[in-house]
Parts: sequence; structure tokens; C-alpha cells
Amino acid sequence: MSENKQEIYKGLAGVPVDYTAVSKVNPESNSLLYRGYPVQELAAKKSFEEVAWLLWKDELPNASELAGFEKQERSMRALDDAVKRVIDELPLTAHPMDVCRTAVSVIGAMDPSADDASPAANLAKSIRLFAKLPAVVAYDQRRRHQLPLIEAREDLDYSSNFLWMTFGEIPEAQVVDAFRVSLILYAEHSFNASTFTARVITSTLSDLYSAVTGAVGALKGPLHGGANEAVLHIFNEIGFGPDAATRAEAWLEQALAEKRKIMGFGHRVYKSGDSRVPTMRKSMVELIKYYNRPDVLELYEGLEAAMTERKGILPNLDYPSGPAYHLMGFDTLTFTPIFVAARITGWTAHIMEQAASNALIRPLSVYNGVGERHLE
Repeated sequence: MSENKQEIYKGLAGVPVDYTAVSKVNPESNSLLYRGYPVQELAAKKSFEEVAWLLWKDELPNASELAGFEKQERSMRALDDAVKRVIDELPLTAHPMDVCRTAVSVIGAMDPSADDASPAANLAKSIRLFAKLPAVVAYDQRRRHQLPLIEAREDLDYSSNFLWMTFGEIPEAQVVDAFRVSLILYAEHSFNASTFTARVITSTLSDLYSAVTGAVGALKGPLHGGANEAVLHIFNEIGFGPDAATRAEAWLEQALAEKRKIMGFGHRVYKSGDSRVPTMRKSMVELIKYYNRPDVLELYEGLEAAMTERKGILPNLDYPSGPAYHLMGFDTLTFTPIFVAARITGWTAHIMEQAASNALIRPLSVYNGVGERHLE
């Protein structure tokens, strides 16, 4: 077979490149499993802190381990002055994902153990980023509204503290719980684009902060993490209010005629629908009831029904999470940074797994340019 006729797996679709014990989608149950546990069960019964420990340590923590971890994480939540100064220097026109990427780089540059790739050092860095990213995300949203930084509280759990730093109050329990559920559902998803990016960087023996910085860059794209923002942009185009379902159907007709990609639908891994959607949809419905916004549900269900009828494509996690974050009060541009704060657990679990059994990731390409030629 000639070089130009070799089979190409565009985007590495369907190509296994390594083993992982962090997560998988079980084709028999269509469930996403974190270290063997269905994510919907974890979301129903566990805190985000417990899930983070599970992803890093392979087992759920016992009471003593959880208490020690929570104490460590809560002591590291404060946003360092140097990081705050760098964020303040960034223009308000910068995308919040650019702020997250920059903040991770600064946190890494300030860490004297940045180049220590031992398991203990990498776990410590993972916890540090886990603790500090909510402060970065919350402060960036607040500064865009000319509001001051709100200091972290060590008496609150992870989800409640995140909301406290963003809004200056602790919402009702159902709001906190919906946020907790979303973080758990977004925490991990095997060899997705951003996780694979992190593993590629780690495979070069670069440091954990560099790997996470690269992962943030990959997650920014609308074909990956940015899709939850895109869902809200679609909802805003259609418009909330009466007759949302009718307007959603008309909008979809035009969008398909223009060959637009409809964000929030379809998934490369799930063939029978994203198993995370029912759990997030249930939380979204609770928020709709709490905020008395039936128009959101009408729009959600109208577009979903129209898309299913016309294309037979089902929603992915970004579809219910976007409206949920909107109802909570987050700016649309903040949605993907929230994803970062959740996925830092999965990314770092994969970084540590890659480092423990490393091989440089260096795929081949097939050249299809002009043949050899020479200067006269």
C-alpha cells in the first residue's frame, strides 16, 4: 500500500491509545463509571470532595480520610495576592477561560515544587488547584460586574463555598445540591480532548501545571467544554417566554437549513443517549421549580423534541447544565470555567496515571504534500 493510501483515523476516532482505570462508559448499562461506580449513584449520594478523592485514590474515602482531606482543601482556598494581581491586569474583554488558563500558569510558577513529579507532589498540586480554582472563577465573574473579591470560607463545603464566593450568599439547599450534582457529572470522562491533551503533555515529562494549562486550552473550544455556553446562546436566540416550543421548532428549521451545528446534542461515545443527562435534567427541573421559570422547561423540551424528531440526536450533558447554571445566576461565559473547576479532578487523576506508566505519545502522520524537489 502506498503512503498516500494508508488508512487514516481522523481525530483518532476509535483508536485505543492506552489503558486507564479512572473511568469508562459501560456499554451494557450505558453508565459512565468512575473507578467502577456509576456516576448517577455518586451524584445521588456523595459530596464532590468524596468523588475527587475517589478519582485520585481509586477508592472512596473513609470518615477519617475525608475529614483530613476537607481540612487540607479548605485551608488552601484563598486566592493568592499575586494571582489576584495578574487577574486584575487582564482586560474584561478576555474570555474567562483565558483567565483560568493564566491563573493556572501563575499558580504553577509560584509553586517551588512545580517540577517534582513524584506521586505525593502531584497529588498535593492536584489538591491545590482543586481548592483554588473556584476562587479564580468566582472572582473573575465578580470583577466583570465591578464587584469586590469575596474571601473563601472554611466552614462551608466545596459547592456551598463556590456559590458563596460568586454571589456573596449561600443559596437554598436545592440550588447547592444542583450545583454539587453538576460538578460530579462534569468531573471526568475518560480520554476526551482535554484529558488527552493533558496526558500528551505529561508524556513529555512536563509538569502537572503545564498539562492542566494545555487541558484548559482544549476545553475552551465549543466542540468540547464550550458547548454549555453555546446552548445558552441558542436559548437566547430563540428567546424565553410564551410559545417557546413553537419558536424552538421554527429556529431549528432555519438552523438546519443553514447547516449550523446544534450544540448540546450528540456525543461521540454514547450511542443511546448521554447517561448523565437524566440526573442533570432532574436537578435542572428542581431549579426551574425553585425559581418559578416554567418557560425555561418549555424551551428546553421544545428544542429537544424538535431535534429528536428531525435528526434523531439526543442531548448531552451540556444541554441541561447550561440552563441550570443560567438559573443559578452564573454569567454564560462562566459556564466553561465551572467545567474546569470540576474536571480538574479527572485531569489530574489522568496526569498521575500517565506519569505512573509513561510512554511518550507521538503518533505518526501520512504525508500528502508535493514530492521531493530541489532548488535550482
